[in-house]
Amino acid sequence: MIKIKKTVIAFEKETFLAPFGFKGGYLNGAWQTVALMESENGKQGLGLGTQSTLWSDAEIFINNSEQAGNEMMYRITEEALRLAKEIPFETPVDLLEKLVPPAYEYGKKITGKNNLRLTFALNALVAVDNAAWQLYCAEKGITGFDQMVPAELKSGLPYRHRELASIPLMTYGVPLKDIITAVNDGCFFLKIKIGSDPDKDGDQEKMVRWDKERLSAIHEAVKDREIPYTEDGRIPYYLDANGRYDSKERLMQLLDHARKIGALERIMIMEEPFPEEYRVDVRDIPVRLAADESAHSDKDALERIEMGYGAIALKPIAKTMSMSLKIAKIAAEKKIPCFCADLTVNPILVDWNKNVAARLAPLPGMKIGVLETNGHQNYKNWEAMRSYHTRHDASWTKTVRGLFQLDDDFYASSGGILEPSEHYRLLVTGK
Repeated sequence: MIKIKKTVIAFEKETFLAPFGFKGGYLNGAWQTVALMESENGKQGLGLGTQSTLWSDAEIFINNSEQAGNEMMYRITEEALRLAKEIPFETPVDLLEKLVPPAYEYGKKITGKNNLRLTFALNALVAVDNAAWQLYCAEKGITGFDQMVPAELKSGLPYRHRELASIPLMTYGVPLKDIITAVNDGCFFLKIKIGSDPDKDGDQEKMVRWDKERLSAIHEAVKDREIPYTEDGRIPYYLDANGRYDSKERLMQLLDHARKIGALERIMIMEEPFPEEYRVDVRDIPVRLAADESAHSDKDALERIEMGYGAIALKPIAKTMSMSLKIAKIAAEKKIPCFCADLTVNPILVDWNKNVAARLAPLPGMKIGVLETNGHQNYKNWEAMRSYHTRHDASWTKTVRGLFQLDDDFYASSGGILEPSEHYRLLVTGK
């Protein structure tokens, strides 16, 4: 059993180049949390997390200042680290299972929200979970990701891709000309935020009109491009509504429009169209719906699969590696494809995500794996943040013509995720 004798926490604020819009709101930056764990044997684990109150519980974000929301999530991380010192564990998965209930209850207490979304607590636990994984590997003499994953959870990760499509994010404010530039530069899988609130009045009819116009403009601009990475040779679309559509009927207005303009078959994924509480069978929706925020846990993922959702967005960087491995296993058993989505995380966390994305089966219609990453589009200090990565010079950290190339070095080093960053170590220890 691994016993933790000491924990330390710190954070660093990183600002965005411009307000980042989704779920009808806008973020100005993200807190990078750092958790240090030291065992009774003197081994250490250093874990990072990127906080997003808007993604994890939009109500918290709307009803509080951005600073106050971040402070609440940070307090959950702090409490979880305190609790971790009282919980001996065999694997980080065991530790997380014991931490989630009290961390969630503590979150409800400090936010004053009894229906707090579980993802708020899980987002707060990412740094803790990652620290536990590093500590676990240090204790067990494990040097690679494949050895790190417990045998009972390996079934969800059967591949070793040599290429991953690097998916950029096109938020509400990204001009069409910039989308065209991205495609000209080699990007070929577009994640498009829909569900805008153009006049900030909550009018769903205006939202649908805006989404129709946005899809029409993008489709008209890129519909004739040919690429070698999809079965049909065309650029696929990944629409993310973040729960903004209130009914299947309203969603069908957009999809009927997509059919009319010839874009329906290009929609490879429609992510989280409905609010989490809208529990309806979605098998009659003519595109593959993916669960993201609503698939908090393996139990929730199974519920969404039974409702007809045809894909799961894994977020090791937002819902913890431990929970993501459990979700991937359930999805593989049900033959439901998974993919890794971003949370606008720092460069080191991109590679935590990449290790999972590199091992997932391709999405139906794709010839290669995929990984969404948008930090380079949004962080003001992205290049400085890259320098904090122990392997920042490695070729596999960079997108080239829309691809991450994963060579033997990537797999041998596990993307550097088990190597503590000196920058973040100094931030948390001060020496």
